[in-house]
Amino acid sequence: MNTYEILPRDDGFQDYGTVCAANESRFTAAHYSEPLTAFTVGWKDREKIESLLNFIAPVVNVARRFEFKVADNNQAFLSETDDIRSIGSAFKRVEFTGTSVTSKTFNKGLTIRVDHDDVAGEDWRERYVQLLLQRLYRNELRRAISALDANAVSLVADYVWSDSEGTPNPDADIRKELEAAVNATGVRPNRIIVGEGAWDIRSNAYDHQNNAGADRSASLNLEELARKLFIDEIRIIGARYQSTATEKAPFLGNSIYAFHTNDEIMKDEPANIKRFVTPVDGGSNFRVYVEEHSKFSDITVEHYSNIVITSTTGIRKLTVSSE
Repeated sequence: MNTYEILPRDDGFQDYGTVCAANESRFTAAHYSEPLTAFTVGWKDREKIESLLNFIAPVVNVARRFEFKVADNNQAFLSETDDIRSIGSAFKRVEFTGTSVTSKTFNKGLTIRVDHDDVAGEDWRERYVQLLLQRLYRNELRRAISALDANAVSLVADYVWSDSEGTPNPDADIRKELEAAVNATGVRPNRIIVGEGAWDIRSNAYDHQNNAGADRSASLNLEELARKLFIDEIRIIGARYQSTATEKAPFLGNSIYAFHTNDEIMKDEPANIKRFVTPVDGGSNFRVYVEEHSKFSDITVEHYSNIVITSTTGIRKLTVSSE
């Protein structure tokens, strides 16, 4: 999960069409494009990678340098009997004493060189900005999944949901992991992401059994399965990335992750994972720069973010196979 493509540095001499790690020396006011930055605000991600990223690691807006509290699970369950106010006195003061951590958002970006002989139409700059946005979101999604994977635990190293023999019960195995999280933290994970391969193995395991209970489980849609497991939402991730020059790899494959987080989450609110983002101009999370030359243009898209595991306990993982 932690293998990333090493991009060439933007030294100003890259080949046309090559995506490079952005060179900060190019981020000057003279090259800043306000119209293309505004384009990133209204841009819709057709691959829905941004939606998946926000589902896993919701955005929390912060300054470049910020401080947050690591979730102290025990404090969520404190109780007292002295919360009655006496006449003339104040209420008992409650203080959150979770560990404070100082961090910062990192400047991330990509540059692409576009030869003017290869462009067509009036919106070619927008199309290349869109290409870079999708790639930046794909990078962030991989980081979020890697962060979950690095902190996830499991009761079993490998769950075998055979589609040829026996009577496996995949949903019961998922429930066991959820219960283990509750026992460890007191909080049930509220979100699950399922790799496309794991979902196929689950479906095959139930389809083969040919009994009423298995047929019922196999017919459940994601909303019904979420209700069955007492969680908020389940999403299947079938997105892929270029893992080698000739092959694409799935983000999740045969893995399932359960964790706890929420939309519109606050900086210090308890959760397993958050994506701290520093907004830039005009309500956008991105800036776009265009350095024009006589025969080509260098287009750069940058942003500031940091994906952080703010509570390491309660993240569960199931690695599944069919044999």
